[in-house]
Amino acid sequence: MKKLFLTGLLSLLIFSCSKKENTPIDATSSETTTISEPAKNNLSGDQIIETLDCSGCHSANEKMTGPSYQEIADKYSDKDIELLASKIIEGGSGVWGSVPMSAHPQVSKEDAKKMVEYILTLKKK
Repeated sequence: MKKLFLTGLLSLLIFSCSKKENTPIDATSSETTTISEPAKNNLSGDQIIETLDCSGCHSANEKMTGPSYQEIADKYSDKDIELLASKIIEGGSGVWGSVPMSAHPQVSKEDAKKMVEYILTLKKK
């Protein structure tokens, strides 16, 4: 039951997250840039989240289509990092509702763990 619940949680987290590519450098330029996978390895968890479109379904403090990062942090602990990182990569459904979170196979396990570690820092004290 808990496994199914965790699957759904990460499903919602990942549902809206997909890699942004070819983002314009500025509004007046037609040049674009793509963040390469090796470059992402130097980013922090919150920076990696910013390179994805997770904000389409998640915010720091408000429930949207998916749970807020605060809700996720309050529900999980450091012992769940591997599980949640896998959910970011593999997707899932059912934990936070009926809306599935899509898989993100382009996100490395290392980067997914950084994302989860950042989210868990938002846990209420």
